[in-house]
Amino acid sequence: MVTKPKKWTNLVDKVSGKVYLLLATLIFGVSSAVTRKLTEIGAQHLIGDRNPISLCNVLFVGNLCALIILVIIYWRQWNKATLQQLSKPNWFYLTIVAILSGALAPSLFFQALAITNVNNVVLVGRLEPPLTLALSVLYLKERVNRWQIIGAFLAFVGIALTIILQPTEKAMMNMGDFTIGLGEILTVIASIAVAISTIITKQHLSQIPVGIYSIFRTALGTIIFFFIALILYGKEHFIDVFSPFLWQWMLLYSAVIVVLGQLLWLQGFKTSSVSTSTLFGSVIPLISILGAYLILGEIPTQAQYIGGSLVLVGILLGQIQTKRQISQYVSKMSLTQIKQKIEAEMGFKGF
Repeated sequence: MVTKPKKWTNLVDKVSGKVYLLLATLIFGVSSAVTRKLTEIGAQHLIGDRNPISLCNVLFVGNLCALIILVIIYWRQWNKATLQQLSKPNWFYLTIVAILSGALAPSLFFQALAITNVNNVVLVGRLEPPLTLALSVLYLKERVNRWQIIGAFLAFVGIALTIILQPTEKAMMNMGDFTIGLGEILTVIASIAVAISTIITKQHLSQIPVGIYSIFRTALGTIIFFFIALILYGKEHFIDVFSPFLWQWMLLYSAVIVVLGQLLWLQGFKTSSVSTSTLFGSVIPLISILGAYLILGEIPTQAQYIGGSLVLVGILLGQIQTKRQISQYVSKMSLTQIKQKIEAEMGFKGF
């Protein structure tokens, strides 16, 4: 007689990895729009003059939930024997990566979402893959071919057009002969931070177990973000972090986007080829734009149509070659390298 846990395990194993990846891709794709929508809901239910579902609260609580699920999945890797194998330089570079991609980048992405529309954050955030490619060539001496170069160039041009052709908004900064949105600037800085952390991971942390890498980055990033927010905004900034209204929405947000999204992605990642995982991750920007329209009613502007079309063509061209290259060299890559490479294609995932 097959027990219920055994039946559940068999069912999970039978579901195609592509189904898990598809569901995770849909969840991550709409995460930016959902994040913005939650803050709008909070603005309609103020506590005094404060929004209980502030972006800082969403980021802080979301990271805590992500940390819990990572610990549940990877706690076995945190054993004495494995930790003793890590050198002082390993911990140093892990700390730098945690600061850049665990604290700085998410904070900037969330702040950008607060002052510009979701489509701009999604499209400008695509600066990360071409920048990572360029840094890999310059510092890691990685070899690239013409399709990757053309794809990266088109994506870069698309991002530039998205920024330059934007209509004038309130949060704008003068940059010589043209103006640029502050939200776009923050997104660019966040993308640069993630690209640098990716290069550091490739060069110095490729052999670190993925569980140690992920948990340490999330934990330290959350702590650093918390104390930076305290210094910049004061302890009153998190005064509503235990608000029942906040938590009723955060439990749903965390359960679906942070926890379910990660579980589906990890299960699909384990049961699918790396090229398939990369393909699903690369279509997240398109889903994000559609999600912004359906959830927030954001209609793409002319600048976003023009820039976004070039970005998507660039992703497609780069993806064709990426699929071939990963298939050829995956045997030489560690799990941490593979996970980092795929998630670099995904962009902002809501936490």
